[in-house]
Amino acid sequence: MTLASGFDGKEYDAGHVSPSACPACAVAPSAERLAELSRSVQARLVLSLPTAHCAACMSTVENGLQALPGVHSARVNLTQRRVSVEAEPEITAESLIPVLAGLGYEAHELDPGLLSATETDRQGRELLMRLGVAGFAMMNVMLLSVAVWSGAADATRDMFHWISAAIALPTVVFAGQPFFKSAWASLRVGRLGMDVPISLAIILASSISLFETFYSGHHAYFDAAVMLTFFLLAGRYLDHRTRAVARSAAEELAALEVPRAIRVSDGVEDTVAISALAVGDLVRVRPGGRMPVDGVVTEGRSEVDRSLLTGESLPAMAGPGTRVAAGEINLTGPLLVQVTAAGRDSSLHRMADLVAVAESAKTKYTSLAERAARAYSPLVHLLSFAAFGYWMWATGGDLRYAINISAAVLIITCPCALGLAVPAVVTAASGKLFRKGLLVKHGTALERLAEVDHVVFDKTGTLTMGTPRPTNLDTLPQMALSVAVALAQGSSHPLAMALAKADALPATLTTLHEVPGYGVEAQLDGQIVRLGRAEWVGAPPASQTATYLSYAGKTHAFHFADSLRPGAETAIAAMRAAGLRITLLSGDAAAPVADLAARLGIADWHAGQLPAEKVAYVKALQDNGEKALMIGDGLNDTAALAQAHVSISPASALDAARTASDIVLLGKDMAPVADALRIAKQSTRRIRENFGLSAGYNVIAVPLALIGLATPLMAALAMSLSSITVSLNALRLR
Repeated sequence: MTLASGFDGKEYDAGHVSPSACPACAVAPSAERLAELSRSVQARLVLSLPTAHCAACMSTVENGLQALPGVHSARVNLTQRRVSVEAEPEITAESLIPVLAGLGYEAHELDPGLLSATETDRQGRELLMRLGVAGFAMMNVMLLSVAVWSGAADATRDMFHWISAAIALPTVVFAGQPFFKSAWASLRVGRLGMDVPISLAIILASSISLFETFYSGHHAYFDAAVMLTFFLLAGRYLDHRTRAVARSAAEELAALEVPRAIRVSDGVEDTVAISALAVGDLVRVRPGGRMPVDGVVTEGRSEVDRSLLTGESLPAMAGPGTRVAAGEINLTGPLLVQVTAAGRDSSLHRMADLVAVAESAKTKYTSLAERAARAYSPLVHLLSFAAFGYWMWATGGDLRYAINISAAVLIITCPCALGLAVPAVVTAASGKLFRKGLLVKHGTALERLAEVDHVVFDKTGTLTMGTPRPTNLDTLPQMALSVAVALAQGSSHPLAMALAKADALPATLTTLHEVPGYGVEAQLDGQIVRLGRAEWVGAPPASQTATYLSYAGKTHAFHFADSLRPGAETAIAAMRAAGLRITLLSGDAAAPVADLAARLGIADWHAGQLPAEKVAYVKALQDNGEKALMIGDGLNDTAALAQAHVSISPASALDAARTASDIVLLGKDMAPVADALRIAKQSTRRIRENFGLSAGYNVIAVPLALIGLATPLMAALAMSLSSITVSLNALRLR
């Protein structure tokens, strides 16, 4: 259905409410099930479910799809809001989308071959498993060590040492794999990474302990080796969790591309892969479908929703000669489109390339811990080798004593506290922000947020809710309202859905039908009634978003306004008080952008912004030395989100936008964004304090190890104490 807008002659989509083709990972069936399916199933479909949010949604979708003939399995991933379907070849996404709509869920097809960015978090599970093994072994080895410390001697002591070795050595070999592999990779390219001294410390502590045990020595340090491994894994896992949510937005955008299209050749329709299309081919795009290619309309008349690409809230008319782009939504009528660009040459893929460039630039940002480690690792090795050489000379060649001191220096200078300095603070701050309704996705997001001096906002869906509401119902005749409500109830257009909720008894209509590109009409007591475009119903266009009713020889305009997001005024006032510059960038028309800017007191605003223009604006700020925070929700904001120094998107945003952003606003209230800026500055102070604590620890502990006053066990205990101190300082944020 088509409903009209006002001043600019464009229309608000009749069948599309905040389209969100959220790419999400498909949960694969078990190996046995896959083996069984491989004999009979040739089709694997992935569809996004932007409105699925709970366990009830999961069971409804899975049961509803599995009840269909030809569908073998359906698995929903709530985190990513996708459903993966294994079915017979004749089952298509086009046949499943209406079924899901009947169940109450909007759905869009995704390309399963382009979703590698959202695979299961194997690295996180592996780190957690190794951390658990190291923790369990550490407790047992410490119990055995207590017996030795209590006075066990000779054969009894040796027995406890051998039992400790039997527990500790396999644990170190297994749990220390992340450090050993990383260290080897660094050494192969001639670089001393942070994991090289870590690996050497673990290996030396284990080797010395085994040597002492073999020769019935009084001291073995298996507990130190396992304890060292455990605390290092804890720091590594904390660091991983702060980064685990971040995925490649470029791959997510690529997954939004329609994988197949209906090619029309000599009047015959054939469904083919996008890669099989060539320039000049004709493709059929049915109502509700996403444009698979860039092209020119040669036949048909409809409305096109371009909000995903441009941020423009009102649909545009499309007819013969109109240019359309991949990713746009065809709303009301079938279109025949001649291909001008497809696949990697399409506008959607070019946008993905913009995001990829911005993301690669962002990865050049190096955290404080990584920068410190560049200088720290070589220094650790120099100190350890210097201690070994000195004590070999001072003791006349006592290899055992020199190695013990060298190992103690390596362990006591082990960069565990340095490694925890950032992730411990980020984890504590992330927990605090999560309770306020913000999810921090990137490990350096808070550090970058603390440097922000310029905030750039998108409009629709960010500062506003993206949901229209009628504003003049009280001024309209009751019968006109009843007729309009009856017409509106037959549409899923955002304006119609808002109008259908009006407190009025709907009139009884007959022969209701849609006129593509114009609106909907029906009969009431033998008279034609229409709801749609101003020129179609014969009404003068209003200066704001509106739809128009023709009834009983008169016309009536229904005005609409977008709801301001709760907390937007509070957040902007707090940012202004903090001395931040604020800019509003929107793909929408000038009038609604100017109106919103005036309501919020934003002097610097720009309307009609295309995705590339938003990226260019943000990049220009960076070139001028400003640190920009970008806050947006649409596909048209994705590249700018990735380009910005740091970025935030609402939970209602497209998955691609949420993926490109560093922080996600979980609730509707915008006020926590101002809290995030304040907490980010506190976090940066805590990080610097942690580096100070780590440096102070080394200033005191390293000389003690160098002069032989610290055994490897004492060094491990001191290292652990420094790690605990850093963690406790981070917890002050709570």
